[in-house]
Amino acid sequence: MIRQSIIRGVGAYLPERVLSNDELSRTVDTSDEWIRQRTGIARRHIAAPNETTTDLACEAAQRALEHAGVRAEDVDLVVLATTTPDNTFPATATRVQARLGITKGPAFDIQAVCTGFLYALTQADNMIRLGQADCALVIGAEIYSRILDWQDRGTCVLFGDGSGAVVLKAAENGADAGRGVMRTVLGADGRYYDSLYVDGGPATTQTAGHVRMQGQEVFKHAVDRMSRLVSKLLEEEGLSVADLDWVVPHQANIRIINKVGERLGVDKDKVVISLEEHANTSAATIPLAMDHAVQRQLFKPGDLVGLTAMGGGFTWGAALVRW
Repeated sequence: MIRQSIIRGVGAYLPERVLSNDELSRTVDTSDEWIRQRTGIARRHIAAPNETTTDLACEAAQRALEHAGVRAEDVDLVVLATTTPDNTFPATATRVQARLGITKGPAFDIQAVCTGFLYALTQADNMIRLGQADCALVIGAEIYSRILDWQDRGTCVLFGDGSGAVVLKAAENGADAGRGVMRTVLGADGRYYDSLYVDGGPATTQTAGHVRMQGQEVFKHAVDRMSRLVSKLLEEEGLSVADLDWVVPHQANIRIINKVGERLGVDKDKVVISLEEHANTSAATIPLAMDHAVQRQLFKPGDLVGLTAMGGGFTWGAALVRW
């Protein structure tokens, strides 16, 4: 019996409050032109004071379930990628599980920053392949507005709040042959821990802290890792870049995204970009970009889609998916 995991639905949610570049320029030394030229970002969404990561995650998850035509009671695995959990513990995934009415299977958080969604997707895919789950909710949800230094223009212009989710279901014995998650790869190198981090935490400062980043170091490694990972997966599958229909990169910065496409030799029209609307939402960017593509009917049945990301740690990951 061969089991594989198929993406049956996607969903996304962005908080109502929109913070434009112009509005941001009133409180920090920047401008709409400066931000657009260097990052490709026009606006970001900010969670309301009473909104939690659970709230954002549940909104995206519910939409993914509806898109998949799946009931909550059919879900037996919840994996939530987040850097901004509601509490130190328990896992925010357990609160999401309860609120959605899911009563069976494990629920846990994964923390791999911007690569978090791909770490979560890989774990859910592996569990489905092993028969440990039949239907998984994989979610990326972040509220970065609460860990930003709003006087640091090098970071505060880059990030926003949001969430995205996919529903993975098992297919067996040739059903949907060739479709689904084909292959994934993950990695990390803790020697770059201090290149992108938050200067707080319960075991150190007992405060949430703020995002700190060495921009050039992150840029260099992101372009290299994100492009090489997709190439690696294609080679392992006996495929070439010409076989790729779409690339969905982590939505960090338009210059990184463009460079990744150039390194891969992929036409710009094949790169999914949603960054302008929501900025860098860390673990939520890839599912947000996937939902962006689905809403615009870009993905067609049988399309080969490459997902790729790099995040703090450094962590990195990629996946090939047959739509």
